[in-house]
Amino acid sequence: MNLKNYTSTVPVNLTVARIEQMLAEAGASAISKSYTMGQLSALSFCIETPSKKLLTIRLPANAQAVYDTMYKQVKRPRSSTVGKLREQAGRTAWKLMQDWIAVQLSLIHMQQADVLQVFLPYVWDGEQTFYEHLKGSGFKQLPAPSGSYRDGRQSSNDGG
Repeated sequence: MNLKNYTSTVPVNLTVARIEQMLAEAGASAISKSYTMGQLSALSFCIETPSKKLLTIRLPANAQAVYDTMYKQVKRPRSSTVGKLREQAGRTAWKLMQDWIAVQLSLIHMQQADVLQVFLPYVWDGEQTFYEHLKGSGFKQLPAPSGSYRDGRQSSNDGG
């Protein structure tokens, strides 16, 4: 299986506590949790940008998608396998989120990126993320590609 952390034994609550600690150390001023059908589905936090704007970031962990991926790889699932896979999917989804956040915060700390640069897709307006907003509008707000690479070829004015 090529899924990182697919054998994690770390309980979700411990992983989430570690994430919360990382976010607090990075300057998060508030952290909250969202649940779907009794399962933790997202963490939200407020953090200030370098320009002093306070943003709310919502980071979802889609355990169902992880479960679906893992389930497809089981040749002959037994009834006991389903429950174990559901628990493992939650651990894996949140462990992946912990790793991703650690990398993003490292980039910010090393000044390779800023807060908004790494978390922009997850900026939350109270109803949806910025990415969900863009997707819902067919990504019309994104700029059109420039002359180079539009059709897969470099344009003659870029040295190619």
